[in-house]
Amino acid sequence: MADTPIFFADGESPKMIEAYQKAQETFKYFWRELSWEFRRIIPGLDVACVKLAFTQEIDNETIVEHMWINDIDFDGETIYGILVNDPNELTNVNNGDEVAIPINQISDWLFASQGKTYGGFTIHAMRSEMSDEEREGHDNAWGLDFGDFNDIHVVSDQNEKPENLIEHPMSKNMKESLVEFIKNNPNEVHAQDEAGYTFLHRETIAGNSTSVEVLLKNGADKNAKTASGKTASDFAKELKWEHLIPLF
Repeated sequence: MADTPIFFADGESPKMIEAYQKAQETFKYFWRELSWEFRRIIPGLDVACVKLAFTQEIDNETIVEHMWINDIDFDGETIYGILVNDPNELTNVNNGDEVAIPINQISDWLFASQGKTYGGFTIHAMRSEMSDEEREGHDNAWGLDFGDFNDIHVVSDQNEKPENLIEHPMSKNMKESLVEFIKNNPNEVHAQDEAGYTFLHRETIAGNSTSVEVLLKNGADKNAKTASGKTASDFAKELKWEHLIPLF
């Protein structure tokens, strides 16, 4: 992801362009968190949204607007969601539209749990230019704890438990439940959806090594391909889930 082109508008500051780069490099952690949120009985996230670069050619000029979407889905290549902003100049999208945008057009992501935020790189870039009073007003308007703009976290307990950058705690905790699920539903290991994705593809995209190990141990086909020709290993490499690559 770090090698893909970044979309930005003329005149955008180097600090903001750096924020886009960091958001692209770390988006996989957003998706990992959201993949577990979908399985929680009691929701754990207050907010989960992604900012994307939308483009349009207007009068021979490429116009770029960075806008937020929610109701996120991700297939390893494309991000899907609902636009929640009103465009300023663009006429090819509207607030409320369902959108599908390539991963290299990410400009930010944000999730919040118990009021604490993760990600939000462009937000922190703007906060870094504010006075203490302005930051306080900004954070109060969001109703969230953004913390130190020089110490942006991408996973929970990042400083206390750096191992969370490698494996989500729920992946470890749910191992026995997954083993039991597969025992009772063995066909799920080999099933492919209409786009060719298997259980192994989905767990790999989410970076869940414990789940990947369990699936492989129970006969998951590591050579199964999506309709676009991708194996689970391909996604591990493209998303730079380094801890998963040796498993294949």
